[in-house]
Amino acid sequence: MHTGISRRRFAGLLSAAATLAATRLAEAAVPAQPPALAQPEDKTILTVSGKISVFNKDDTAQFDRGMLEALGMVSFSTTTPWYNGPVTFEGVPMVKLLKAVGASGDHVTALALNDYSTDIPIEDFAKYNVILALKRDGNYMPVRDKGPLFIVYPFDSNPELQEHKYYARAAWQVSRLVVK
Repeated sequence: MHTGISRRRFAGLLSAAATLAATRLAEAAVPAQPPALAQPEDKTILTVSGKISVFNKDDTAQFDRGMLEALGMVSFSTTTPWYNGPVTFEGVPMVKLLKAVGASGDHVTALALNDYSTDIPIEDFAKYNVILALKRDGNYMPVRDKGPLFIVYPFDSNPELQEHKYYARAAWQVSRLVVK
């Protein structure tokens, strides 16, 4: 009889372990939501809308400069058609920005203060390490000189990037991104 009780206990423990494991697997299968987005404390310089799941104002995600910088900044130097010689850009990786807003589309339309717009495949952001630059050569970029935000590819990192289609995707004076 002692053997029967041990088998029942073992079966019960095994069943409980299997249930716990199944629960953990189910929880792991659900993608984690990005943390809630704070409200801008300063002037909003970027509004993201469209296929996003994280909002802080109506159905948009709005960012001030500090919020963008808090996502984590990176930098690279590259030559561009718009400046003489190599320039160092510093900004937020577009991949991080889209993750922060829970983006789920396949391309982004960047809209600039001067009404320029361009469509950019989201796959470009990870493939080429594209950033949303806030600084050029250590200084914040003013509106009169392509600021406050500039989508920049590291053009020197790959000869493929030194083509018109990538230069056309490098939008400056960016104020809005629409995920589609």
